Amino acid sequence: MNDKVIGILGGMGPEATADLFIKIIKATKVNSDQDHFRVIIDNNPKIPDRTKYILGLGENPVQALIQTGRNLEKSGVDIACIPCITAHYFIEEVQSNLKIPILNCLEQTNKYIKQNYPNIKTIGVLSTTGTINIKLFEKYIKNINLIYPDKNIQKYNVMEAIYGEKGIKSGNIDKYPLNLLLQASEQLIKNGAEILISGCTEINLVLKTSHISIPLLDPMQILADDIIKS
Repeated sequence: MNDKVIGILGGMGPEATADLFIKIIKATKVNSDQDHFRVIIDNNPKIPDRTKYILGLGENPVQALIQTGRNLEKSGVDIACIPCITAHYFIEEVQSNLKIPILNCLEQTNKYIKQNYPNIKTIGVLSTTGTINIKLFEKYIKNINLIYPDKNIQKYNVMEAIYGEKGIKSGNIDKYPLNLLLQASEQLIKNGAEILISGCTEINLVLKTSHISIPLLDPMQILADDIIKS
């Protein structure tokens, strides 16, 4: 019986939050509804944008993250997770203000890479510019060459696919953001990436392993698989 209560500190963005919930459901082996984990979601899209703050263009999201986490605590969750990779920049400060543990998707992704790709030398990362600037993946993935799109591709392809008027955060998960991300992926593959990481939760709503010639790791899938085992 799966009696653990899982909390999702969500809203960053709402569709990525829903996607993680679906991943948790599908990762759980069940024979009936009652076999599923109870999952409590605080879908709080009012949390200030993490990338804008990191780039010096917006409000600090930490207090909103903490308050949302406390809502989950009050609801009785046993373990929580955050469906926003850039928000993991703040995870230590948020965790220090909460009693419930937060499973860190970047730590879990690092473990997954070591277990499944022990000989990998170069990984391409598709992520927000904020995540790149704070070297968030470098904090957790050591002794591997991490490469990113060049500045123009990052701005006009990756960030446009995520934040653009016809981007994923505007509710579009069609060919427009996909084609932008495919161009960025092709550049990383050309530059030697042996695997890619979907380093923003919006990206994995559009870009799938079947679209590219090398493996694509989804930290949110890794997180979903791990949180049901924790």
